[in-house]
Amino acid sequence: MANIVFCSINKTAQTTSRRCLLSHLKGLVSTGESHSRLSSTYSQSLTLLAGTRWFSRGTGVRFMSHGTAGRAAAGGSRRGALALSGAAAVTAAAAVAGFLANASHFQRAEMATKIPQAAEEKEQEGDILERCRGLMSPPVTDVGVLQKMKGEMRARMEMLIMETQADFCKALQEVDGGTFKVDRWERKEGGGGISCVMQDGKVFEKAGVNVSVVFGNLTEEAARQMRSRGKVLKGKDGKLPFCAMGVSSVIHPKNPHIPTVHFNYRYFEIEEEDGSKQWWFGGGTDLTPIYVNKEDAFHFHNTLKEACDKHHPQYYRDFKKWCDRYFYIRHRGETRGIGGIFFDDLDAPSQEEAFSFVKSCAHTVVPCYLPIVYKHLKDPFTAEEKDWQQVRRGRYVEFNLVYDRGVKFGLATPGSRIESILMSLPLTARWEYMHEPAKGTLEAEMLEVLRNPKEWV
Repeated sequence: MANIVFCSINKTAQTTSRRCLLSHLKGLVSTGESHSRLSSTYSQSLTLLAGTRWFSRGTGVRFMSHGTAGRAAAGGSRRGALALSGAAAVTAAAAVAGFLANASHFQRAEMATKIPQAAEEKEQEGDILERCRGLMSPPVTDVGVLQKMKGEMRARMEMLIMETQADFCKALQEVDGGTFKVDRWERKEGGGGISCVMQDGKVFEKAGVNVSVVFGNLTEEAARQMRSRGKVLKGKDGKLPFCAMGVSSVIHPKNPHIPTVHFNYRYFEIEEEDGSKQWWFGGGTDLTPIYVNKEDAFHFHNTLKEACDKHHPQYYRDFKKWCDRYFYIRHRGETRGIGGIFFDDLDAPSQEEAFSFVKSCAHTVVPCYLPIVYKHLKDPFTAEEKDWQQVRRGRYVEFNLVYDRGVKFGLATPGSRIESILMSLPLTARWEYMHEPAKGTLEAEMLEVLRNPKEWV
């Protein structure tokens, strides 16, 4: 949530600390210190302020069902202290603690969610209009409507995905120097979205961060896909009113030593014939490197694990395994990347707790990826390494077009925006006949990891 402040840090202080941090990072990169110092801080932790501690809601109990527990009505919204995430967290924390000059950058606390200890069990989601000022675009739903329904899950989730889009886009713009094209679109059947795309930048060949909020009646094809996952859907007169919303991003860098990253967090609601509602959350974040880097893999997975552990000690283990299974290219016998977390049909233990978990995951998208980008920003690469990147991108395309659940749902939904659905595809890719890397090469090492997924933390 990029426009939330902590301990009365004003905008000038935020801007100053952000510029200092970026200058510090770029200085380290240009002097060749990025690899050693960034990697050495991956597992460290830092207490920034006295009287504050890591935000945790405890463990709770994990239940995964298919459309039963999710029938419960939404719980009341929690209120309390202001939370920090994304770019706002690192800038505000830096300004208060004053650690930029002498602390290793991007430590474990670099962008972690923090709240005052006295109010850690509750969060205040703040005024809708005020929060909208930091977005890439006004929300899909009218701000006045969101204000009136601010306590409902649909409004709360829409604000979360809008703020996640803004935080991530601003972080990418800062490292690349380019600007996202912001493209609003409407769906005549109901709803619309905001697509933010940056192409041919200095760092990123193609970066897309999309938000969509759509509603209407579920098509038979979409309903069939859901029933195949165990959903019991009972429509009225053959109709199933639904609302679906989410934020989705895929980043394809130019340098083959900077991995591709993908994340998606979504909420689905269906009204059945008796007026009751089924709801569930889904999502995840995963990394697709071109070459194996154990430090990067640890940092990425450990950041996700810390978010999961706030809610249940089994979440990371279960959702990591699910991610490896989901992003598996069956016709190739290999995974798309080194995974992360993936979950779907999450409708328990309660709507409030499920939303809290999704929010924790969404808040990791900047800190799990940007340190890796900065670390490899100046890495040199050869033409052969670029060719290998293109081959791996071909595999990425194969998975997205053949297996990806979101692409299938989008293509089966009337009025869907094809440009946004296919935003995940890279500008360039390569298919070589009978390509197999030579034994003992870094490319062969990467392929071995993709064929036999590893535990990274």
